[in-house]
Amino acid sequence: MSGHSKFANIKHKKEKNDAAKGKMFTIIGKEIAVAVKEGGADPVNNSKLRDVIAKAKANNMPNDTIERGIKKAAGNVNAVNYETVTYEGYGPNGTAIIVDALTDNKNRTAANVRNAFTKGKGNVGTQGCVSYMFDKKGQIVIDKEECDMDADELMMMALDAGAEDFAEEEDSFEILTAPDDFSAVREALEKEGIKMADAEVTMIPQNYVTLTDEESIKNINKILDLLDEDDDVQQVYHNWDE
Repeated sequence: MSGHSKFANIKHKKEKNDAAKGKMFTIIGKEIAVAVKEGGADPVNNSKLRDVIAKAKANNMPNDTIERGIKKAAGNVNAVNYETVTYEGYGPNGTAIIVDALTDNKNRTAANVRNAFTKGKGNVGTQGCVSYMFDKKGQIVIDKEECDMDADELMMMALDAGAEDFAEEEDSFEILTAPDDFSAVREALEKEGIKMADAEVTMIPQNYVTLTDEESIKNINKILDLLDEDDDVQQVYHNWDE
């Protein structure tokens, strides 16, 4: 596993202002709606919904908000018409950026994403132009302060459950899985009462790009900030070494 700890980013994300928290709850709310539409409102029989609930809890979403979202989605299955769309493109100095969106209007989303790239002196490319530079993995991050288990014991538990890799960082443990094994590994840890700071299927860069000049850093931040403000955008992956 690379030496890039995701934990610092998670802590930063969770310490953000209420507007940022509201955006995260909106993102998770959409994921709940899509999961319920695809597999029903009972988490016992819907592994995708179980994964989204785990993500919601990791982001401190209150249980009643989660339950309300499930009930709302179950009552409005036909009203949920989100489409998943992915955009790939380049930021400054050839940095690679992938944008996942859930939208009810693809034209609006495409225009907004293109605008974000253009304002940061980047450009949207074709499907597949940068995704080959990333590996799709299940990633589970555990705060050391929240975990009483010995590192070796935790590693063996994760590997026995089907994890591919385990790394101990300064203040966290990071577990990687194949996407198909993610749910099983996450649920095995959950059964043992392991609290997760983050748990999701993500795109991990194979290599990172360092930006040194202020103009490039300003431009990539502009792209990422504009994407972050867009309600249709669910997730942004990039290989900039922040």
